[in-house]
Amino acid sequence: MKKLSWTLALSASLLLGACSMSPNGDDSASKDSEKSNDDMKIGLSVSTLNNPFFVTLSDGAKKEAKKEHVNLTVVDAQDNASKQASDVEDLIQQDVDLIIINPTDSEAVASAVESANDAKIPVITVDRSSDGGKVVAHIASDNVKGGEMAGDYLKSLIGDGAKVAELEGVAGSSAARDRGEGFHKVADKGLDVVKKQTANFNRSEGLTVMENILQSNPDIKGVFAHNDEMALGALEAIEAAGKKIKVVGFDATDDAVKAVKSGKLAATIAQQPTEIGEIAVETAVKSLKGEKVEKNIPVDLELIKK
Repeated sequence: MKKLSWTLALSASLLLGACSMSPNGDDSASKDSEKSNDDMKIGLSVSTLNNPFFVTLSDGAKKEAKKEHVNLTVVDAQDNASKQASDVEDLIQQDVDLIIINPTDSEAVASAVESANDAKIPVITVDRSSDGGKVVAHIASDNVKGGEMAGDYLKSLIGDGAKVAELEGVAGSSAARDRGEGFHKVADKGLDVVKKQTANFNRSEGLTVMENILQSNPDIKGVFAHNDEMALGALEAIEAAGKKIKVVGFDATDDAVKAVKSGKLAATIAQQPTEIGEIAVETAVKSLKGEKVEKNIPVDLELIKK
């Protein structure tokens, strides 16, 4: 009887010893596998910080990261797809928990997204999508709808059949594709697009491209630019040529909104980049905590006119 009692006591002791390795049992083990906000490391790869829109988006992300008490590392691809791929690889090597990517080129960025997938690091895309790889969520305005809004308003200003030019964004970017698609849903039926050419979302290129367009098409009545930087560059060329041409941009940057208020720019489509950045970090934190997030998260658009 004593031997049986000793055996039972030993078994109980061993069981208690095993449990002491995890004081709170299985619940503690599962909790230990989840990181606290302070331990979360998030990377943000921005297409370029030479564009006010993406500076504002980045600032929104930083603001939300501070609010959520998470560590955010921002890297600037400088509108170079190869650099963006390298930047993402660096973030992977830094063992970040999640990467937010604003693609320079939607097709080229796919390999970087796939590299993050292989490293078991979740990815969120913002403003522009990736043509490949798996993403947790995509956060952006409805660029097709925005292009339609721009086309409808431009047509209301200059009338059916008027000659217009289109300044396209970076070739291969989803934003350029979608804004162009939306615009042409209107323009192909009610406007005469005599010239379209890329100016890479850049103000100085917008100026140069618009100068060239005016030389070969001096009778155009309107311009749709895929972003405000190109629209403002186009305005410089139009003013220098002494012409009155209606220009509609996209993004509602501070400079563009001022130009609308002064009557120089006909309109711009507001995207709310601060909100895009904030939602991206908020969504990242939810995902890392194991909460369900929407695959596509739209951000409202607004036509800004005088």
